[in-house]
Amino acid sequence: MNLDRPIAQAADTLRERYRAVRAHSLALAAPLSPEDQCIQSMPDASPTKWHLAHTTWFFETVLLQPHASGYAPFDTRFHYLFNSYYEALGPRHPRPQRGLLTRPSVDEVHAYRAHVDEAVLALLDTASAPLWAQIEPIVALGLQHEQQHQELLVTDILHALSCNPLLPAYRPAQGPSLRLAALPAPVRWLAHAGGLAQVGHAGEGFAFDNETPRHQLLLQPFEIADRLVSCGDYAQFIADGGYQRPDLWLSDGWAAVQAQGWRCPAYWLAPDDPRLGVHGSSHNAAGWQVFGVHGVRPLEPHLPVAQLSFYEAAAFAEWAGARLPTEFEWEVASTMPGLTQATGHVWQWTRSSYDPYPGFRPLPGIAAEYNGKFMVGQLVLRGGSSATPDGHTRPSYRNFFPPAARWQFSGLRLARDI
Repeated sequence: MNLDRPIAQAADTLRERYRAVRAHSLALAAPLSPEDQCIQSMPDASPTKWHLAHTTWFFETVLLQPHASGYAPFDTRFHYLFNSYYEALGPRHPRPQRGLLTRPSVDEVHAYRAHVDEAVLALLDTASAPLWAQIEPIVALGLQHEQQHQELLVTDILHALSCNPLLPAYRPAQGPSLRLAALPAPVRWLAHAGGLAQVGHAGEGFAFDNETPRHQLLLQPFEIADRLVSCGDYAQFIADGGYQRPDLWLSDGWAAVQAQGWRCPAYWLAPDDPRLGVHGSSHNAAGWQVFGVHGVRPLEPHLPVAQLSFYEAAAFAEWAGARLPTEFEWEVASTMPGLTQATGHVWQWTRSSYDPYPGFRPLPGIAAEYNGKFMVGQLVLRGGSSATPDGHTRPSYRNFFPPAARWQFSGLRLARDI
């Protein structure tokens, strides 16, 4: 490899990171059977096998085919099967029908990953300095893209398993759950004086294009809760008739409550839920149960509430006499002394539409379709969840989903005006 020493060191670091990220995807899939990995429980979710193949397709299509001389695709048919939404790259298999792809098999997808991994590592080993300058940002984007799919792999299979009357665990728990009777600690309100603030990515390290450009805006004085809304908090909302009171809900949210029969967060089970009997739970009379990656567990009041739609988060905030923070309030407050649970628990709904920043320009080339084309009809979430890979997020990170989405690890933090 004909690289200057600093670049050679960066290449070594990138190769190790590539190996680690790619191995982590396989580790996440390891607890699942081939049948588990093929299932698609709704159009918004994708099978585990598809996530493993699509992230590989990204490296093959965006990195290897344009930049690796002599590269031979593993199977040219995969170009159609595993494209997601890149219109510039041609037609693709319909998203709602990904669960029908019983073939290629899981073993073939693993072979596909191994084929592409070998070619990527060879490219990194042999790239000249000019080629390195071209491919390094593509590899970095591909790894961040794969980490996004690692989180989706977990959330999507959890939704699929929640549809099974047996309510099987994605992976076994390390120990028994302890049902805590104590109420969560009272919220402490942290005051921010408002004024001019800088938001957006500051320019050091990786960022997606939707985090840029960094810009200045004016914040009004506000207060933000020091902690996330907990399961215990949310249980009080339910007990107070929160799902029966249209005055608390946005119009579209109330329509969703009525149409979908929502009475609690997506994976909560009431004591009389018939699935508890099928599951064989011994806690039928012990109050709320919650289905999660470790299966059915008693509700733990101190844990942050999860699997909420934006509509449910907004209704709870109205019930609590507060509101959701804007994404800019959240970003500025995320580093304030006393603020806890900023990341690693649940994504936090904000009251901000997913819009471009002033002066936004998408990434060049194929990556132009990565974020900008989705900037309509969605709400921003900030933070990061327990399913988010370590080190993947930062205060400027902008996640986004439509307001009715509730299969993600999404919760809320309260804010209010001063």
